[in-house]
Amino acid sequence: MLHGKIVLVTGAASGIGAETARLLAASGAVPIITGRKPDKLEQMASSIRGTYGCYKLDVTNYDEIVLVMNQVVQDFGKIDVLLNNAGYGVFEHFADAPIERFAEMMDTNYMGIVRCSKAVLPIMQKQGGGHIINVASMAGKLSTVKSSGYAATKHAVLGLTNAMRAELAPMNIAVSAINPGPIDTPFLHTADPEGTYANNVRGYMLTPERVAGAIVQMIKRRTPEVDLPLSASVGIKLYGLFPRLADRIAGRWLNRK
Repeated sequence: MLHGKIVLVTGAASGIGAETARLLAASGAVPIITGRKPDKLEQMASSIRGTYGCYKLDVTNYDEIVLVMNQVVQDFGKIDVLLNNAGYGVFEHFADAPIERFAEMMDTNYMGIVRCSKAVLPIMQKQGGGHIINVASMAGKLSTVKSSGYAATKHAVLGLTNAMRAELAPMNIAVSAINPGPIDTPFLHTADPEGTYANNVRGYMLTPERVAGAIVQMIKRRTPEVDLPLSASVGIKLYGLFPRLADRIAGRWLNRK
């Protein structure tokens, strides 16, 4: 089912992007790894066992995105799946965060997905279909202390994903979102340099391997949306039904940054 599929992964130099690329290659797919830093990409590429592509790509540069995607089609013939994974976060109080931080995170986390999806759309239309997967977050469904800027980007990603899914279905283009909770990746080194949040949630932190496995299953089944872990998904649904009660009961547990 995955054999020969061309899967373009943004933000593939580390974390879940890198782990997903490795797993895809092991499953017979052809990962196209992209990222802003060629040296880190090449280092990561050495761990892939199988056929792959490797291209420098900055998701904030639309002209570069278009050039790279067209080059991938020229080199590999198609793009079956786009995994919009590139993104970052900084955890800080709303009152302390500079305006520029909100704009920069939105430019990468949200507009990066818009740019990449717009660039791949004519390619997928021409080839008769495809699959776009957006890496969102549980933060896109439940905002907590010190995540106002980051959570807003993921709320935007989920809103975009839902609209895209409805609009692109007639073109045989599936659109999915995966919403992981905290993951033990370099993402947290940027988001939480002091390590406070990572230490507080260590007991239920996801591994990159688990998230990568869920993404691969999503590609196989064209699943519209997956929340990880399931327990957090149930908790978020209950929070939506009883927000005041949940704030009283779980507020301290949720706000551990």
